Amino acid sequence: MAYENMGEGSLDYAPCRYGKSRLLFRGPRQRLDGDYVAALGGTETYGKFVEEPYAARLAERLEQPVANLGCINAGTDVFAADQTVMDICHRARVTVLQVTGAHNMSNRFYAVHPRRNDRFLRASTLLKTIYREVDFTDFNFTRHLLQDLEAASPEKFAMVRQELKEAWVARMKMLLQKMGSRVVLLWLGRHSPDDHEACEAIGHDPLFVDRDMLCEIRPLVRDIVEVVAAPEEVEAGRLRLVHSELETPAAQEMLGPIVHERAAAELARAVARYV
Repeated sequence: MAYENMGEGSLDYAPCRYGKSRLLFRGPRQRLDGDYVAALGGTETYGKFVEEPYAARLAERLEQPVANLGCINAGTDVFAADQTVMDICHRARVTVLQVTGAHNMSNRFYAVHPRRNDRFLRASTLLKTIYREVDFTDFNFTRHLLQDLEAASPEKFAMVRQELKEAWVARMKMLLQKMGSRVVLLWLGRHSPDDHEACEAIGHDPLFVDRDMLCEIRPLVRDIVEVVAAPEEVEAGRLRLVHSELETPAAQEMLGPIVHERAAAELARAVARYV
């Protein structure tokens, strides 16, 4: 069934909360008083425009609840600062952690909103010193900021990108240590972590993350599942996305249900040994 031209038809995400967390997660709310799996990540884990994101399909395969703790445009900061989320991970049989980009988190050069990690708050004195020609009051989002910084000076931007990479590794190590449970890392994107050109570009998520960075955190996780979406999978999946006409541009950026189905199948094989 095609949903692409439903006009006003948008998906009901049944938003819910867990415990004292201030974050709104995708529902339906799962009971967490028995065995369960937790799924943390960004927009793809949340499953924007997808009727059954990989977390829901994984629950069907495992015959066990999977709490979808994905947040739109999340980086590592939003999870590390949320004690309820960390508690849920501690109690989970397994936690699936989607690899998110290195741009949506605070670092030496700029600060992001603590819950809406794609929102740029302010530049540091260091960044203002390096980019004296840039007016930072013009920016609201991290991606827009980075695009303009690279355009202003590719040479200076190389320093910014390297800082983001190093900060990502350090923050991920901290997050994984706080989670305190069996963790399966999920790479979900349009390119491989071995594709150097794609990993260096301001393109598709996970932004700036590469194989070397994954290797640095590998000792802290049980397994890494890599799902690289083929263009034909993304294209075919667009016919099954659920969105209004106004949401079409944003929906075109999503990986889609076919990729989510494959992610659930590959995750089920990795997660099954721990549940």
